[in-house]
Amino acid sequence: MIVLLYIYRWDRQGRKGQPCEVLARGTMNSCEVRFSDGYRMITSRNAIRKNTEGGHDRA
Repeated sequence: MIVLLYIYRWDRQGRKGQPCEVLARGTMNSCEVRFSDGYRMITSRNAIRKNTEGGHDRA
């Protein structure tokens, strides 16, 4: 069971407000995130925030 510790904040690709996990952190403030449906994207670390609801479980 993986806990999704972050929330995607930006309105890009219809993903605003969805829980995600950070897979890798890169240079220039970038990171790779994965959403609960398996979709991955490279984005700015400014686009994510900590999930204050205690995390969401991914099946």
